[in-house]
Amino acid sequence: MNAGRSLALNDLLSLGQHRIWKRMAVSWTGAKIGDNVLDLCCGSGDLAFLLSEKVGSSGKVTGVDFSKEQLLIASSRQQLSPKECYQNIEWLEGDATDLPFSDCNFDAITMGYGLRNVIDKLKAMQEMCRILKPGAKASVLDFNKSTQPFVASFQEWMIDNVVVPVASAYGLAKEYEYLKSSIREFLTGKELEELALEAGFSTAKHYEISGGLMGNLVATR
Repeated sequence: MNAGRSLALNDLLSLGQHRIWKRMAVSWTGAKIGDNVLDLCCGSGDLAFLLSEKVGSSGKVTGVDFSKEQLLIASSRQQLSPKECYQNIEWLEGDATDLPFSDCNFDAITMGYGLRNVIDKLKAMQEMCRILKPGAKASVLDFNKSTQPFVASFQEWMIDNVVVPVASAYGLAKEYEYLKSSIREFLTGKELEELALEAGFSTAKHYEISGGLMGNLVATR
């Protein structure tokens, strides 16, 4: 996917709100200067770059994704940016259910629009819990599977009548056509909280944002 076109499309479809959602997701991790943090299923790197700004040049960010193509895009964006702190990011090809890190390694983890597409969600959550330090947080941003019929219907209407047609004009229809089915098969906020607790997290809270169209799970190791 072309990173520039995708970012422009996200801006258009969310009226720029996706940038706020991502900043919220990063803030909820509590990441601070000097921390060692992970962006899981990092894609083209939006959350990793925001994490980099949080932890600064003295911190370290690792972006993990299974897609070599996305990692190349993220790396290109890193090289083109003048921000010094972005040099603290390392990109790594990897599997969210089998991460190559030692236990209690990270001060914070973000995951944006990734858990919905992981086949074994419990294993992915267990891996996040394993590699986090005690008391550290994972922040998982994704579309919200609402339990309210009106919100769910509006979400589906938006995807059918706005998202896919506009994405088609950007040449990105295929990337967005799967959204409706993947959201339908995703977990509700309550189910995500239960999943996190089953995975070993001590506390888990799911926040509905943007009128219930988006959601963010915050889980503490």
